[in-house]
Amino acid sequence: MTSGGIIFIDDEEDLRVAAEQTFDLADLPIRTFTNADAALEILSRDFTGIVISDIRMPGMQGTELMRAALEIDFELPVILVTGHGDVQMAVEAMRDGAYDFIEKPFAPDRLVAVARRALDKRRLTLENRQLRGVVTKRDDLENRLTGRTPVMLELRKKLRAIGPTETDVLIEGATGTGKEVVARALHELSDRADKPFVAINCGALDAATIESELFGHEVGAFPNALRSRFGKFEHARGGTVFLDEIGAMPDSMQLRLLRVVEDRQISRLGSNELIDLDIRFLAATKDDLEKAVANGTFRSDLFYRLSQVTLAVPALADRREDIPRLFLQLANEAARRYRRDFQEVPTDLLAKLSAHNWPGNVRELRNAADRYVLGIQDPMPAPSESSATAGKLSERLAEHEKLILSLELAAHQGVLKEVYESLGLSRKALYEKMQRHGLKREDFKKS
Repeated sequence: MTSGGIIFIDDEEDLRVAAEQTFDLADLPIRTFTNADAALEILSRDFTGIVISDIRMPGMQGTELMRAALEIDFELPVILVTGHGDVQMAVEAMRDGAYDFIEKPFAPDRLVAVARRALDKRRLTLENRQLRGVVTKRDDLENRLTGRTPVMLELRKKLRAIGPTETDVLIEGATGTGKEVVARALHELSDRADKPFVAINCGALDAATIESELFGHEVGAFPNALRSRFGKFEHARGGTVFLDEIGAMPDSMQLRLLRVVEDRQISRLGSNELIDLDIRFLAATKDDLEKAVANGTFRSDLFYRLSQVTLAVPALADRREDIPRLFLQLANEAARRYRRDFQEVPTDLLAKLSAHNWPGNVRELRNAADRYVLGIQDPMPAPSESSATAGKLSERLAEHEKLILSLELAAHQGVLKEVYESLGLSRKALYEKMQRHGLKREDFKKS
């Protein structure tokens, strides 16, 4: 198992110092972070600790962190720290899977007591998970990448062979197939499992700050650089760097990345000192990089360096026999996440699910499982969702808006005040949108 303890996230230094002192006195290990992004990088399904986070922080909010953490492991205890005005938000977060919340100002004894209960729960969860794995003879890799079709059996076989090695890997697959799941599995099958897994979305990097984000900087390297800072590469030392959507890496950065991949060395902005990196690179793409190389939009030397080994993650349409089993697993997970009783899935519905193309792949199927568990009668995608290119943009956005409204109405059991507050809408705006999409509050009330 990876290391655990308490992860405490708050952008206020005095609160981080106070938390360190409190848990040190209680003989509980703690690591503090100023932001959610850095904390997320060390979470995994095998993480033995818990997360305590302030709700309101610059960048990723505590509730967003909670949702991201529960995507990694829906049984991970997340405790939210709230101000007086955030209590309603914290209550709603508990409905979405938060373990507990603590209102500021809080007594140190209460903080320690809640943390101890959460740590005990986490220990029991991992022990039970391990016992279930022994009894059922299904390893964690099969739980993560469910499927008995030949393509999935072959994928898991390759992962077990490649995971413990140090080779760099290029992961190919359409949107929603689970490329990051594959990358995390490779990381946790390696000797680097107890070190950071740092995911970098190459398509979301700001061109103005990309070098500082990746390489770090020294004091005075640019205006407002008031103190030195680790970049993501340096933060990942000893662990794994996952370059998601590598095909979107700006041309200007591809040469610098090539040198890092080849030399495993960097220098921060404003410094000539070389820093050695002990990291493994995993990259993922939904695009055909060989075509990009031929078109001159992606460097051939970087492509060949990253693709020492290539893994293809199959689309759901290429493994239809796995869809019923996968849907049942996702529905079971959703029931536990939303604290609902699991409902049996009719055979005719499983047949319909298997016949659908699922252009959004596992991500889309997970949304369908959520709809089913939350009581929306038909989990099948709307017609505009049945094809990646069907319908005008306005029509597809409207369907997406309807889906979000339906999920929120179901999650809050038709209580409109909770819905429009969680979505940041006025009461009038929510009514108008419900009328436009033909949604009725009565259909979502708890029976």
